[in-house]
Amino acid sequence: MEYSTFGRHVAVDTWGVDFDLLNNAEYLQTQLVEAAEACGATVLSVQSKQFEPQGATVLVMLSESHLSIHTYPERGFAAIDCYTCGETVDPQLAIDYLVSVLKPERTYAKKLIRGLGEMEVVTPDMNVQQFV
Repeated sequence: MEYSTFGRHVAVDTWGVDFDLLNNAEYLQTQLVEAAEACGATVLSVQSKQFEPQGATVLVMLSESHLSIHTYPERGFAAIDCYTCGETVDPQLAIDYLVSVLKPERTYAKKLIRGLGEMEVVTPDMNVQQFV
């Protein structure tokens, strides 16, 4: 069987997120797994780290690639990243789920098409809600 190298990569910066949500690695881990399932991805493993005095990183390894979040609760900031290979899993659905639970005041996103020989930026910086 021959596999396609095509993939979609969505990166989102979120601002104005509640400190307590961003400072809870266990909560974030649950939400990232839910987000992966919401987009139809297959979760292979999950790692998370709660930092002191604050902050968290969660990485979900997917059969299709990965989903991650890195937080700076003291600034209300989270960097979210989802990359999926193939055409059946849409990373935007995972991003939409996470934005819906984190409820940021502002979001900035880029979507890349990868694996076609040259990376192509699909959208300019814009609000995720306009991005769907």
